[in-house]
Amino acid sequence: MTKKSFYILLLINGLFTSCIPVKDLVYLQDKNTSTEQNTIAEAGVKPYRLQANDVLSISIKAIDPKLVSIFNTTESSGTSGGKNESSLYFDGFTVDDHGNIRMPLLGEINVIGYTLEEVRVKIEKKLLEEYFKSEANIFVTIKLAGFRYTINGEVGSTGTKTLFQNNVNIMEAIANSGDITTVGNRKAVTIIRQTPTGVQMNDIDLTDVNVMKSPYYNLQPNDYIYVKPLRQKTWGTGQTGIQSIATIITLLSLATTVYLILKN
Repeated sequence: MTKKSFYILLLINGLFTSCIPVKDLVYLQDKNTSTEQNTIAEAGVKPYRLQANDVLSISIKAIDPKLVSIFNTTESSGTSGGKNESSLYFDGFTVDDHGNIRMPLLGEINVIGYTLEEVRVKIEKKLLEEYFKSEANIFVTIKLAGFRYTINGEVGSTGTKTLFQNNVNIMEAIANSGDITTVGNRKAVTIIRQTPTGVQMNDIDLTDVNVMKSPYYNLQPNDYIYVKPLRQKTWGTGQTGIQSIATIITLLSLATTVYLILKN
């Protein structure tokens, strides 16, 4: 084999092994050979059960607002009429390490392991039994003080994020974090989930449309998402074919220069 043929083979090999294939960058691909359009049913979203350190926004209304004003510590103040994340953190009801929240007059209420609906019924029942009659038309609303998750690794913006909506799926979380970078591994995104029975960890493949059937596709509050890097990042040869060629040419030029210096 001539030296020229060797360099050509080296260039071709480097090009195909270092650049990232398009199939590794595209989300939700139908990997079946069928050309028919498939309908994918998402995994059912189970009601979230409260855990320690969750923050609740609790609003209690009645025909006469003055009767329930003492309970509404999370009512907004200011001209915007909305609740921001910081005000909910300081004025919301935090679930302590024993699984309780403390409310004015009602005292400590155990909520750990309960759904939001179950807590609503529990508080409403306690109010009617101890402070109000049914004629007061008590109306209780309970929500999490934002849907929080943490994302790290190969994404545009890492850190703890808060979305003010009830349900968030992995695709929405990644989009809210600036998308996965070119060198992020979309085929093995790790979800770490804290549950009442312990920590669960699972990898999901975002390039496969069937990921929507996974129980980890729909996130739960306080999930941790980690996007691993591809091998190409550690090689440093470039993410595209052009970058790979430029790197290989640079290395060959360097090798040639060293060879000529040593020869002379």
